[in-house]
Amino acid sequence: MRLPRPVLAAILVSFASPCFAESSTALAVNNPPAQQNSVVDLLALMSGHCKTLKVAGRPFACKTVAYAHDDKGRVNFAVAVDDPGDENHVVSFSGENGKRADDNSYELPIDRMLLNSKDRPKVDGLPVPAEQTSTGVCRQTGNFAARQVSNVTCTATDSDGRRYELLFVSDGTPVSVRRIRQSAPSIQDPFK
Repeated sequence: MRLPRPVLAAILVSFASPCFAESSTALAVNNPPAQQNSVVDLLALMSGHCKTLKVAGRPFACKTVAYAHDDKGRVNFAVAVDDPGDENHVVSFSGENGKRADDNSYELPIDRMLLNSKDRPKVDGLPVPAEQTSTGVCRQTGNFAARQVSNVTCTATDSDGRRYELLFVSDGTPVSVRRIRQSAPSIQDPFK
């Protein structure tokens, strides 16, 4: 599955941005750096459509859904929102301590929503998502090892009472799974 560059960039930035929150005192107050220095080590892109996507109760369509796991154990189900006015609109259901119920299902308790848009402040050139403390759950039917996911459902309510819902249904295309390994920088500073 090939994603347009702006969509893929928006998804990856939504995963990476919380680790930059500590760079700015003002942002750190509003967005605690929950994922300080974390690195995404597994990314799975799923092809299909959202039968339901509601952000703070407002319905949207989606472009794609991705699963990301970081090296500290945090998981995000990120949704690239199909918003003609904002190509950086990404909503992530985020949590830790997900568990496999069996070989074909996974459940993730949600403890925060990450909300990214073109209007978010930037640190080091990257938008920093707003973090909303939330409670909820995501359930995935399917298995990344088999590269097949049939659906993902998520529901969450943030601390201000806003509801977020996702029902993503796969089109049957195998999931694109990428293991990401951190390596030494390959770009050399010519002035050193």
